[in-house]
Amino acid sequence: MTKSQLITLIFQQLKLPRKDAESAVDAVFESITHSLEGGRRVELRGFGSFGLKERRARDGRNPKTGEAVTVEAKRVVFFKTGKALRERVDG
Repeated sequence: MTKSQLITLIFQQLKLPRKDAESAVDAVFESITHSLEGGRRVELRGFGSFGLKERRARDGRNPKTGEAVTVEAKRVVFFKTGKALRERVDG
């Protein structure tokens, strides 16, 4: 599902103007992004949680050339599914 498909689904189900549905989706995504930028975890009960993991700097290789490169430390976003979602998807 794409963002525009999600907006369409919301505006059809809730009978909102399309602009309001788009604003709502944008607000949710912006709130999640803002929390993660601040290093905070986001938990949506029954759905899952977004968090950050710290990756240390390491030595790596360029897959095309085989040349050794240094991969800098970074934070990466991860998503862990909630129990209810996991059970619905697994059937």
